[in-house]
Amino acid sequence: MQQSAKTECPYCGEPLELVIDPSVAEQDYIEDCEVCCRPLRVLVSGAGGQSLRIEVRREDEC
Repeated sequence: MQQSAKTECPYCGEPLELVIDPSVAEQDYIEDCEVCCRPLRVLVSGAGGQSLRIEVRREDEC
């Protein structure tokens, strides 16, 4: 089962809707913004009934 999460692009500020697989406990992946096409680093933690914590950063930030 997948879950959607609303956030915004850290580059252009446009709203984004991400599709997250909550069955995977820790996720760290790159996804491009649909508006400005810049790379976003998506970090997801929590699974198995826990609240998902979703963080979206600029790809060039550590």
